[in-house]
Amino acid sequence: MPKDTFFNLPEEKRERIIEAAIDEFATHPFHQARVTAIAEEAGIAKGSFYQYFEDKKDLFKYLMEQIVRKKMSYINRDLIEGKGKYGFFQLLREVYLSGIRFAKDNPRLVPIGIMLISDKELYGEIFGEHEDKSVDFFQQLLEYGKEQGAVYPKIDSVLAAKMLAGMSYTLVDYVYADGKLDFNDMEIIDQMLYIIENGIKQKE
Repeated sequence: MPKDTFFNLPEEKRERIIEAAIDEFATHPFHQARVTAIAEEAGIAKGSFYQYFEDKKDLFKYLMEQIVRKKMSYINRDLIEGKGKYGFFQLLREVYLSGIRFAKDNPRLVPIGIMLISDKELYGEIFGEHEDKSVDFFQQLLEYGKEQGAVYPKIDSVLAAKMLAGMSYTLVDYVYADGKLDFNDMEIIDQMLYIIENGIKQKE
């Protein structure tokens, strides 16, 4: 977590540092990203950076925490809070659609997430603190699906939740392969939901 000195800064200066960090991490893999470049773009001395953060990883963890929180805010809360009116797969569809909306509205953040997914060791270090939030969310959704009779009751909810959370990142990676987000959102989401609901086994 950032030091108190960071939170004591004026909001405009804090935003400048975060924006500079986004620019650097979006264009360079984590291990190649430079504190010097972030400090220069933010208009602060490199020494000042270490008054606000322990190191580069400390800043990156904080940035990912903000991204996770922002992404979760894209979920249609009215739909989730009134979930008794909707089927499990309709809710799951909305959750994945929210991820697409987030990616479209925040294209600068997409490369950071894709880079992180490809670095398994860093992913484990960073999301060791944040993964449970999304996994817990999907686990609660799965328990609702079981209650509703839409999900097989003997399925391991924790394992399935981890798979569903991972698929949300894979979805963005897949549709962003050409560096654009100009795809048919629902067609791709519905294809993935079909696989989730029906599996890949040949039907009789």
